[in-house]
Amino acid sequence: MIVAAACAEPPHPAPRAVIPHTIGPEPPQVRHYVAGRAVDAVRVDGMLDEATWTVAFWTETFVDIEGDRRPVPRHRTRVAMAWDDQALYLAAVLEEPHLWGTIRQRDAVIFHDNDFEVFLDPDGDSHAYYELEINALGTVWDLFLDRPYRDGGSAVDSWDIEGLASAVRLEGSLNDPSDVDIGWTVELAIPWAGLTGPDGPELAPLDGESWRVNFSRVQWRLEANDTGYTKVRADDGEPLPEDNWVWSPQDAINMHMPEMWGVVHFSGLPVGQSRADLAAGVDDVPWLLRRVYYAQRRARSATGGYVGAADRIGIDGDVDIELVGTDGYRATAGAGTHVWTIDQHGRVWRGQDRP
Repeated sequence: MIVAAACAEPPHPAPRAVIPHTIGPEPPQVRHYVAGRAVDAVRVDGMLDEATWTVAFWTETFVDIEGDRRPVPRHRTRVAMAWDDQALYLAAVLEEPHLWGTIRQRDAVIFHDNDFEVFLDPDGDSHAYYELEINALGTVWDLFLDRPYRDGGSAVDSWDIEGLASAVRLEGSLNDPSDVDIGWTVELAIPWAGLTGPDGPELAPLDGESWRVNFSRVQWRLEANDTGYTKVRADDGEPLPEDNWVWSPQDAINMHMPEMWGVVHFSGLPVGQSRADLAAGVDDVPWLLRRVYYAQRRARSATGGYVGAADRIGIDGDVDIELVGTDGYRATAGAGTHVWTIDQHGRVWRGQDRP
């Protein structure tokens, strides 16, 4: 069965944690992926029968959003990526013994169903990023976020990825508890021309560029009934918390921490060909500044204001902090052409003078 994707202003529940559980001096060991160029035309039909998907690298199996502190996911999930001058192509394969979906309205809160989610931060500054969710019915929720919710951000639900192509293929029977299903596949083509945000320019990458990216799978515990499935509920009548399975672990139940996302490197070579020259590490200077950001959040919560010296908030690296106005700061680290800056809103950028 193949389902093609079909506006409300949905609510945005606050994440249950705002920062990682563990914040150490070393950058997190995020996952990396090299996306090569597609070798044939990708037909977005959910079949994944193109040569591109036959030879592309597939990601590691998803893990729990909190990493090793939580059990291994019950069902396997993997993703492959490719690109060309027109679009980013994504394929996902999700094992699922009980195919289920209820939401048919575009831009509804798709994660109230089991879903697959994509997060893209092209310039890696942790602001102005994109989220896309899709369920087994092929219903899409795409949105643009000016900054993470923890930093007072808001989502633009009325914004859509212009030209988005999406399809779902089901291996089994939807909403039928009488059998055991195999799973579902998702295929997406996200045009570069559609990744503009409300006002920004097209964001096509160049060979060798890297984006911060992550993928998530929301999985609810279900029980069968006469009409299909319902969520398993706790004694208080509320559904049991959903499972969150991801490509690169977040170390907290919060997808809206772009600094914890994985890194996708765009290669000009065809898919399936490795690029040893592409970096596989996370820069330690932005991570040092992110630690300043976390520490400043704690300081402001405890004292009502930010601190103008790194050693007073427990940071032993070489960081300059400038207090800005009555409730802001800029922290700068690095040297020469490798200077980075972060502000009180958590935006991190290379150089000191970016607005």
